[in-house]
Amino acid sequence: MLYFSRWKALAIILTALIVCLFAVPNFFSQERVKTWPVWAQRHIVLGLDLQGGSYLLLEVDANYVKKEKLEQVRDEVRRVLRADAKVAYTGLAVRNDAVEVRISREADVATALPKLRDLSQPIGGLLGGSGQRDLEVSDAGNGLIRITIPQPAMLDRMRKTIEQSIQIVEKRVNELGTVEPIIQRQGTDRILVQVPGLQDPTHLKELLGKTAKMEFRMVDTSVPPDQAQAGRVPAESEVLMSSTAPKVPYVIKRQVLVSGGDLIDAQPGFDQRTNEPIVSFKFNSSGSRKFAQATSENVGVPFAIVLDNEVISAPVIREPITGGSGQISGNFTVQQANDLAILLRAGALPAPLTVVEERTVGPGLGQDSIEKGELAAYVGSIMVIVFMLVTYRLFGVFANIAVAINVAMIFGLLSLLNATLTLPGIAGIVLTVGIAVDSNVLIYERIREELRHGRNAISAIDAGFRRALATILDSNITTFIAAAVLFYIGTGPVRGFAVTLGIGIITTVFTAFTLTSLIVAGWVRWKRPKTVPI
Repeated sequence: MLYFSRWKALAIILTALIVCLFAVPNFFSQERVKTWPVWAQRHIVLGLDLQGGSYLLLEVDANYVKKEKLEQVRDEVRRVLRADAKVAYTGLAVRNDAVEVRISREADVATALPKLRDLSQPIGGLLGGSGQRDLEVSDAGNGLIRITIPQPAMLDRMRKTIEQSIQIVEKRVNELGTVEPIIQRQGTDRILVQVPGLQDPTHLKELLGKTAKMEFRMVDTSVPPDQAQAGRVPAESEVLMSSTAPKVPYVIKRQVLVSGGDLIDAQPGFDQRTNEPIVSFKFNSSGSRKFAQATSENVGVPFAIVLDNEVISAPVIREPITGGSGQISGNFTVQQANDLAILLRAGALPAPLTVVEERTVGPGLGQDSIEKGELAAYVGSIMVIVFMLVTYRLFGVFANIAVAINVAMIFGLLSLLNATLTLPGIAGIVLTVGIAVDSNVLIYERIREELRHGRNAISAIDAGFRRALATILDSNITTFIAAAVLFYIGTGPVRGFAVTLGIGIITTVFTAFTLTSLIVAGWVRWKRPKTVPI
């Protein structure tokens, strides 16, 4: 363990030096760093508790979730009665938080009820063990069948809506280029969003406030828009307005040919002919097939690209589009095209989100946290340094040098990863100092033990490093597993703590068995000691 070839020693020193150099940008202003090459601009990002940022509390529209579910049930009832039961009915509609339908012939009620009850599924899917179902189908008499959603089913649907919304919100926030946002559920119908460093959340609120429900639907050319606005709207169509001013009415068929859920990519760009901002999109295989069929069957007919019930554009299908890709144009600005691409890539929200609380944490509060964190780190480090010097004397100096390089390497790796440093992250670094010192303590105590057994100085030092290796590896591997679990299941600051702890363990093993042993080996070669000052 005490022999290092010149190339090995040089590799250890260069590795430590290069990693430490990655921490250098943190000591300069951002304006200065931006003038450096791109590869040298990586730095540590301070979390919301250290640098301030934006705090948003979003609420999912529960009424919309319930309304959408009832409309889905209504459509399913129509399909079942027409195709499966082949039963005549009237008055199918959503009324008083229920779907109601009147069977034309009293004798057909017995046929319709079992078919409609088959629409009900166990709450929680196939694994749901409560025995409750998501729909209640009842015979209200006189041929009237009423379908309602019980409260447990509504709570289960809200839970799923929240989970899906969190994933989409996280994608949208990450598309803004922010680092380590904290996005988590709060209560039964709210989502907490914290974005460090974002002092003006206006743009973020605009992105999160859009449902981004995109649909490709046919334009109904059977009736002029002015007549439709006057009340002559076909049963299977509706009037939608254009997204840009002046607002233009369109009569759009309700049937969705392809939905935004079939998109796999969307990128902003410029039209090669007009140089106007556009959004290019690409469907998955299912969407490509449906889009190709729809355009093949409707050549010469306009179709509408609808976003959140507004018509972005309504081009005429000139020829079948079979490539599974296309572009959206609509008098966009560059920012609008970029935002639309972000929304389409992230996917549509299952329900609208409303900002119910908004806070901006100023950098002053963050500075106070930084000062207290620094004080805790300084006090802890000084106590460790003094302990090592008093207990192990010269070898304590070696250990303190290795620990200092260890901390510098941690900051270098955090900078290389553009990681976010929070107060728990600072705690992880302080804990790493203790772990690094613990590794040196194990080595030094092993050296003392070898000296007590009668070995000479050089042999005891070599045996101490070699025999402590397994113990140190075992202890650090188990701690690293704990850090990995925290990172996998944790969120926000917990993950920040796990990242700093995990990186600290890696650098600790490196410094304990390469750097410290290299320093000791250099001292042994220089002094040729007969005794060990430990």
